[in-house]
Amino acid sequence: MSLKHVRMLSFLSITFLCLSAVASADQIMINGAGATFPYPIYSKWFAEFHNVDPTVDINYQSIGSGGGIRQLLDKTIDFGASDAPMTDEQLAKANPPILHIPTVLGAVVITYNLPTVKQPLKLTGQNVADMFLGKIENWNDPILVKLNPELAAVKDMPIMITHRSDGSGTTTVFSDYLSKVSPEWKQKVGVGNALKWPVGLGGKGNEGVTGLVKQAPGSIGYTELSYAAANQLPVAEIKNKEGNFVAPSAKAVTAAANNSMKNMPKDFRLSITDSLGKDSYPLSSFTYILVYQTMDAKKGPKFIGFLNWALNDGQKLAEPLTYAPLPKALALQVKQKIKEIKTQ
Repeated sequence: MSLKHVRMLSFLSITFLCLSAVASADQIMINGAGATFPYPIYSKWFAEFHNVDPTVDINYQSIGSGGGIRQLLDKTIDFGASDAPMTDEQLAKANPPILHIPTVLGAVVITYNLPTVKQPLKLTGQNVADMFLGKIENWNDPILVKLNPELAAVKDMPIMITHRSDGSGTTTVFSDYLSKVSPEWKQKVGVGNALKWPVGLGGKGNEGVTGLVKQAPGSIGYTELSYAAANQLPVAEIKNKEGNFVAPSAKAVTAAANNSMKNMPKDFRLSITDSLGKDSYPLSSFTYILVYQTMDAKKGPKFIGFLNWALNDGQKLAEPLTYAPLPKALALQVKQKIKEIKTQ
């Protein structure tokens, strides 16, 4: 090889290294953590948005809403995520203030493992509460058989309860609903993201609960719809406030949201469980991205760009992943809220 070629190769190598260093310097990493409930759609969104803006990488750890809120308050992450709104007490610890950004809607479902039962179970909220309280212990209990005649043939099979072991917004949604339909649940267990469970076995994350149900015939648990669908597990139809048994679906979740919109507060912290409406699914919920009102000067504009993208193009990806897009009127309000995010 001639000296001229050697010099040319050296020049090209140095140029490549310089360009790589510039590209690396311009790359921005935004870190978040929290709810497992929206993880399937968030992971899709973050990958798609990288195609829109290749200078941004969004890293999200699916650790549960409780962990995400804790890390956000400790300022070890740039954003958190939760299916249940933060409490007034939690928000009082935040400086600067934290904003709730609704992203999509989803369904908490009652999933179960009963290989011989071919029709979807029909359950009332009281049925579910009594099972998770340990009051209904067998699948052929007359109370359950009355709504589900197939269960009469399920002999000697105890109900195995599975629940979340970690701090979870999904648990808050689940327990919020049961507290509305069962005075005994409200008194003995109550609402929260981590509960003192009367019975059952705990699994970490929606993934953990789904895994336990899939492995154990006779088991029942609660999880986000996409996890049950991905594992080909059946889900129950739940009797809603107006007396109709409704299967979880994007349409039924949207109905619950639309019937609750008149009560929407300015900060978007709203429970939509047990909503009115003949087509409403009673275990519906918003899921939120939690973000400080003041963000880093470099990361802030990029994350604001992502949030606006999520409320536009991102909504089209909701239904294929078993979530429901935000009602359009609400999406417009959320876009105005995003304008309150400042950078410094």
